[in-house]
Amino acid sequence: MRLASIDILRAITMVLMIWVNDFWTLTEVPKWLEHASHGEDYLGFSDIIFPLFLFIVGLSIPFAIDNRLAKKEGTASIVKHILIRSLSLLIIGFFMVNYETAHSGSMLIGKYFWCLLMALAVVLIWINWKKSPVPQKWYIVLQVSGAMILVFLAVVYRGGEAGQNGMAPQWWGILGLIGWAYVLNALAYLFSRGNLFFIAFLWLVLNLLSVMDQTEMAMDPHGFLRYFSTIFSGTIPAFTTAGLLASMIYKRMRGSKMDRVYGILIVLGVLNIVYGLAVKPLWGISKLQGTPSWLAICTGMGFLLYVLIHYIADVKKHTGWAKIIAPAGTATLTCYMVPYFIYPISTLMGIRLPEFWNMGILGLFTSLVFSLSVVVFTGWLQRRGYSLKL
Repeated sequence: MRLASIDILRAITMVLMIWVNDFWTLTEVPKWLEHASHGEDYLGFSDIIFPLFLFIVGLSIPFAIDNRLAKKEGTASIVKHILIRSLSLLIIGFFMVNYETAHSGSMLIGKYFWCLLMALAVVLIWINWKKSPVPQKWYIVLQVSGAMILVFLAVVYRGGEAGQNGMAPQWWGILGLIGWAYVLNALAYLFSRGNLFFIAFLWLVLNLLSVMDQTEMAMDPHGFLRYFSTIFSGTIPAFTTAGLLASMIYKRMRGSKMDRVYGILIVLGVLNIVYGLAVKPLWGISKLQGTPSWLAICTGMGFLLYVLIHYIADVKKHTGWAKIIAPAGTATLTCYMVPYFIYPISTLMGIRLPEFWNMGILGLFTSLVFSLSVVVFTGWLQRRGYSLKL
């Protein structure tokens, strides 16, 4: 079973993510659209996009795992798939976050060519070659080549203010955080056999950890456990657990009237927003600090948006309006990777639009066109059999 609303909501979120990620090329961007600065008690539009994507990851988990179980796939096989998928996200995120702190002058090939090779390696390793027109004999060759490129990039990498650092885990990057949230929630759903009360309990625990993270009771793991700090902080995986819970409520109650399902999800959405506003005076609202207020308010938005899009797409069957952005919902990783080719190529070739195209309202429109162009190009690749799959 596949819900159009989940694909559409994922597509909308990805289009917006590419759009806001392009703001660094612009000037005179309205403050309300940008990310809040470190230590600032503020919620910008850009601070909402990533939480919504994490929520959507959770929405997808029950359908994906139940589909594998329906095909009589064993638990061990599903666990293997979950772990490989999560590890893949962590590896890609690890390279991406190190690119952000790379010191171009200290590297043999420079920062931007390093990024270009990184994107190429990701494509070579994770394209679904079985659905491509490439002959089977080349599959292993291409994937091994991609892996060798990543090894080369790790060897030549230099980061830090003076190029004194090698590659190291930092904050894992967007994809890495998704990987941590996914592995916890997918395994929880699988081993609890879709137990609604267990997942609800997990969600409450993660919300409690998010509160503790702002106090003296914050968990501060050391040694090997520090790599799991994303889970111990509670906030990031809690977004995904909320989405998981929303899908489980829908799946359990879809035989009854939808207004009952909608009622529960709307109440959860409103309660989260009210709770988020109530605790805001205690720790502020901040994406960078992962405050409980940011968690709750964005989670509430996730519940409410899911109800809205589900009603439009799955109840009223109005999906034609989202056709142009559909590839962003079905070939999401491909869509996310395309800018990692465009930015370094344009920088290396010195290509930049006239400055007035990058200012204010016109600049925002230009970036939106860029985002939609990435999606259209992704669709073109997808139709020809080139799409990344973890």
